[in-house]
Formats: sequence, C-alpha cells, structure tokens
Amino acid sequence: MGISDYLKTQFLEIIQWQDDSRDTLSYRYPDNDKEIKRGAQLIVRESQMAQFVYQGQFGDTYGPGTHTLTTNNTPILSTLKGWKYGFESPFKADVYFVNTRLFTGNGWGTSNPIMMRDPDFGMVRVRAHGIFDFHIVDPKLFLKEVAGTNGHFLLDQFIETMRSRIVSVFSEALVSAKLPALEIATRYQELGGALLPLINPAVTGKYGLEISSFVVEGVSLPDEVNQAIDRHSSMAAIGNLNDYVKFQMAEGLTRGEGGGMAATAAQLGAGLVMGQQIAQAMGSSAGPKLYSPADAATYLRVSEENVLAALNDGSLKGKKIGSTWIITQQSLDEFLKD
Repeated sequence: MGISDYLKTQFLEIIQWQDDSRDTLSYRYPDNDKEIKRGAQLIVRESQMAQFVYQGQFGDTYGPGTHTLTTNNTPILSTLKGWKYGFESPFKADVYFVNTRLFTGNGWGTSNPIMMRDPDFGMVRVRAHGIFDFHIVDPKLFLKEVAGTNGHFLLDQFIETMRSRIVSVFSEALVSAKLPALEIATRYQELGGALLPLINPAVTGKYGLEISSFVVEGVSLPDEVNQAIDRHSSMAAIGNLNDYVKFQMAEGLTRGEGGGMAATAAQLGAGLVMGQQIAQAMGSSAGPKLYSPADAATYLRVSEENVLAALNDGSLKGKKIGSTWIITQQSLDEFLKD
C-alpha cells in the first residue's frame, strides 16, 4: 500500500446515512477514529438533518442535499476549532443524523389522575389516553434534551423517555384551559385538537419536537360526573316522550294490531299516563327544576330563537352540555326580574 492509499484510509471523504429502518430517531455516524478530510462530501437525504458536535459543543447543522465541507460552509465548527489559516487540515468531530419524518400512532396515557377544578363538581380527578404524531424540528435541542449521546436512538426508547413528559404537558394544558368536566366527558374527541395550540409550544420549546396530531381516545371521570350525564340523558328522553307516544300510535295504526282503533286509543291513553307519571317523578326528585330552550320559551311566552339569543349573549344564565342548553328555574326567575 502506497503512502497516498494509506492516508486515504485515515480520512472520511463521504459521510452519509442510508437508513432503511422505520424506528430510528437519531444515529451517530461511525467514524472509527478517522478524521474528516477537507472537501469531504456530506450527503443528507430527505427527512434527515445532520448535526456536527465538536468536543461536546454543537457545531453546524445541515439540511437535505450534498455539502462540501470547507471553511465557507462550516462557520460554527471553524470558530470552535479555531483555525487561523483556513480549513486546510483534517478535523475530528461527531456527526449525528436526525430523522425528521413524521412518526405516527404513538400511545400516551395518564398513569395518575389529573386534578382539575370544576365549577359544578369542585375538584375532579380525570384520566385520559390516546395517540399522538410528532416529528423533530430542532436537532440540537432534541439531541440535548431527549437523545443525549446515544449512538442509535430508537422509537421505543423515545416512548419510554417521553411518555410521562407528554402527559405532563397535556395535564398542564388541560388544567389551564379550565374546561368543565361535563364538556370533557361529552366532547373529548374534540379535546386533543383544542389543546394542541397549548401543548405544542411547550413540547417544541423544551424538546425540539412538533406534535402534528394529538388525539384523546378515552376519558375516565368520577362517578358523580357520569351520573350527571345519565340524568341529562334521562331528562332528554322525558322531553321527547310525547313525540315517542305519537310515533307508537302511528306504528299501531299502520300495522293494525291490537283490535283496531279502540285498542290503539287504549294503548295511547296508557302511554300518556305512563309519560305523565315518569315526568312527575322526575319533577318531584331532589334538585332544581330544569328546562330545555323549548320549555323555557313556553314558560316565558317567547320564541325558542329568543331564548337561544338570550343564552348566547349571557342575559339568561344556562349550562351548555355538548350542543344542548339546560336552564334552571332560578335562572328564569332572575331573567324575569331584570
């Protein structure tokens, strides 16, 4: 082997990472104690970024493309190494390749309940779980705060490292949003998207990541909140009982069952009595009397549109659960006094 051939084996002339895996987040190029030759080619593929680290300090960052390593395009590294007469000699540095593609379908979940204050129920314990998609946007911050000096950082390691941190950021966002527990219970599928503008700045600023999708797949709430949802469903059923009885009567007429009109009238009468009894039982149960917008309109002798307008501008107090308004007798009385 000639001297020139020997020297070639001591220098890196082409630096690239040909990744065929789907679970690598960052990879340190194996230099085998070789130095990087002046004019060496750095090849960075799409969905990659290359980060130089010199003696524990971050140097230059390169995006996709082919880069010739000279003084002109390694200003940070040139400054760190302190070349006085230009980039003429080989140098030693670590090169980390960071995968910037989108990683999808990563699970998260609260191991401990989130404590939040609700205007109706006081302190409430909430558990949640779901999935999120992310990609790396700041290689330096990601390597510093997440991957460290790991030479081959995998997705499984990331999930173990980051799951609790992601949940912590979600918990802070949920508490700061001050959403009522009933809103969380009935509209949890919209929750992740609504909280994403609060979650992303924290994740990007702390870890160099951007979460493109954050989905809440399930929410677990205390029994008292679930019972309140059940009561609301029961009240909605009672409110529609008159329509239900009419429907049953129409079906009976169509089928001609039960001996004709006399039997149908008897069934209708029994159904109406049953509906009145259930409604009376609901009305006499403990707790305030509650109205739907239609009921409130009848009570106030105005149109339902007027009631909805008053609810939306706040002149009439009500509680919105999902897309449905609930109004108490006290709110109606206070509205009439104004």
